[in-house]
Amino acid sequence: MDVVISMHAVNKVFETELLQTHALRNIQLVIREGEFVSISGPSGCGKSTLLSIMGLLESPSSGEYYINGTDVSKLTSDDAAEIRNQEIGFIFQSFNLANELSVLENVSLPLRYSSAKPDKASIKQRALACLEQVGLSHRAGHKPNQLSGGQQQRVAIARALIAEPAILLIDEPTGNLDSKSGDSVMSLIGELHRQGRTICMVTHDPRYADMAPKKIKLLDGEILGDISTVPAHVALKA
Repeated sequence: MDVVISMHAVNKVFETELLQTHALRNIQLVIREGEFVSISGPSGCGKSTLLSIMGLLESPSSGEYYINGTDVSKLTSDDAAEIRNQEIGFIFQSFNLANELSVLENVSLPLRYSSAKPDKASIKQRALACLEQVGLSHRAGHKPNQLSGGQQQRVAIARALIAEPAILLIDEPTGNLDSKSGDSVMSLIGELHRQGRTICMVTHDPRYADMAPKKIKLLDGEILGDISTVPAHVALKA
């Protein structure tokens, strides 16, 4: 399998006049095409910082970071935005949907701002196909605030899929959901992995972390373990 993400000796230090905080230390990480990786650890261990660097929202203080063989460690903000839009699909805990737009319009946003400039008909067709994939095509005309939390997260997943990214980066996808909605969303994420999607997910829930065949544990900014296992078949109802 091709390597999608590769990190070598990545460090992240946040500095003030009085203090240095080492958020990440000597991160060595490889994620291959089609892998499902979970990242877990206590609050403040560096999970969100690692995901932000992976998503080109922050730059490492030192080290090398490659996406599909391209060195992205020291890109300009414009170049980082271009690669981020092409290669990475984000799914956030807080959904990050625009309530003034319809569900269809929210899902369409990444293509509307894409450098490829597809026509409106193609964007609509692709957005509807992504909503169909997450079981919400019948809600295309609704506003996000008319949906449940679980449905809003499914819309966010559809939006992340529309540009066919190389990898999905998922930050605490069940953090704002009740257990039933969380199980449903995780069942969908598991199905996306079975379809061949490359997924890296941060979660505080050990039950959901165990769904990933490859598990990474962080403590004080360091990787404690990188454990690959046979997929854990967690019984979750869609």
